[in-house]
Amino acid sequence: MQVPIRAIGNSRGIVIPKPLLAQVGLEAVVDLTVERDTIVLRKPAAAVRSGWAEAARQVAERGEDVLAIGDFPNAEDDESAW
Repeated sequence: MQVPIRAIGNSRGIVIPKPLLAQVGLEAVVDLTVERDTIVLRKPAAAVRSGWAEAARQVAERGEDVLAIGDFPNAEDDESAW
C-alpha cells in the first residue's frame, strides 16, 4: 500500500488507515524507531508491573491472598527483642 507523505506544520507525516491500525493493535501511542533504513512503528512496551496493583486487589477481594509458603522462623527468633 502506498500513502502520500503530507506536510504537517514544519514536519511531514502519513495517515495510517484505521483498519491497518486495528489489525496490528496500535492505539494512541507508538514506539517509533529506524532500523536499517526502515521506519518501524511498534506497540509501546508495557510496564513490567503494569496491572499488578489491580490484580492484587482482586486476589485480596476473593480472599485468595494467603501465603503460598508459611513463615520461616529462625531458631533464635524467640530470644530476639523486636
